[in-house]
Amino acid sequence: MKVLVLGGDGYLGWPTALHLSARGYDVTVVDNLVRREYDREMGVDSLVPIAPLQDRVTRWEQLSGHAVDVRIGNLTDAAFTYEVVAEAQPDAIVHFGEQRSAPYSMIDREHAVYTQVNNVVGNLNVMYAIQETNPDIHLVKLGTMGEYGYPNIDIEEGFIEITHKGRTDVVPYPKQPGSFYHLSKVHDSHNIMFGCRIWGLRATDLNQGIVYGQSTDETDLDPVLATRFDYDGVFGTVLNRFCVQAVTGHPLTVYGAGGQTRGMLNIRDTLACITLAIENPAERGEFRVFNQFTESFSVRDMAQMVKKVCPSRVDIAEGLANPRVEHEEHYFHAANTKLLDLGLEPHLLTDEVIAGMLELVERHRDRVDVRAIAPTVQWRSSASRLTTAGESEDSSFLAT
Repeated sequence: MKVLVLGGDGYLGWPTALHLSARGYDVTVVDNLVRREYDREMGVDSLVPIAPLQDRVTRWEQLSGHAVDVRIGNLTDAAFTYEVVAEAQPDAIVHFGEQRSAPYSMIDREHAVYTQVNNVVGNLNVMYAIQETNPDIHLVKLGTMGEYGYPNIDIEEGFIEITHKGRTDVVPYPKQPGSFYHLSKVHDSHNIMFGCRIWGLRATDLNQGIVYGQSTDETDLDPVLATRFDYDGVFGTVLNRFCVQAVTGHPLTVYGAGGQTRGMLNIRDTLACITLAIENPAERGEFRVFNQFTESFSVRDMAQMVKKVCPSRVDIAEGLANPRVEHEEHYFHAANTKLLDLGLEPHLLTDEVIAGMLELVERHRDRVDVRAIAPTVQWRSSASRLTTAGESEDSSFLAT
């Protein structure tokens, strides 16, 4: 089976490509390497060193005996996208190839426009390439649970049945995204659903929670195969941030009331979910939505979990000004049964998992830049100044 992994040099795209290759899939990685440029722009870096893409691929081929093709280019370039799809002739396309940071999209007008053009136009090009090359290609698109927002009712998997003035219908679940990034994902979902309806495309939209972890069976084979561990204020995730703060002796920063609750899943479960979606494809004309998370925790809960496991004394700094505009205490109950029904066996967030993350941070402690942790983007400002660890404000790459 042939698979294109778009964004295959990224945090999740790279381990996904390896996981599918290890299972015998014919994998082509597509990337424009811009994720590495974001680090240069912000003056930060992954806690775990990341090898050049070609070095990664070469090492994987040496260890596994499986070849992985690589194509470098932008999905916003329609000619490139068409060419890649036509040449690879994939059975499935796994689409990670988008700017994924909410704070990055909220820096200023330039970054908001870049995020939406990059994500929405790139996704449209992929859709058109599928429709004109082979409508049977199954599109597996990484969405986000953040599309839903945090309503005061249960979150269903993509659709909800409503009764209005005596008539009942099943409609897309209302979306209340919290950033220009999340808005771009909503636009993607609507466009894909439209393509399924008018062209008969087959698509699975994976509304993914926050992923934690850095270790997979394939990336653990060699340091050159490692994937990212981001902890900075723009691309870092909350659990990563807490682990870095705990190891370096800094208080765990809980912004606002700390009641913000998020769906979470282990990186190994992301790989399993992608594989289950590919191996159980949508039907022609079907737009299906899976909520891809296994547990949910509040920010306050996660801080307490890290504090409990950390071998040294850890303080929690609560009530700090929240840079985001969001409900800080809210109801959260979301359905997530479809992937479980397909056979997902979750890896849960245990003390042992957190201890492993703390040990990883300790091994790379010399690479921690504590100046990168503080939030630098304010939702309430229409033009946040991006103050980085290296005081770099170079965004010239956005034009490329």
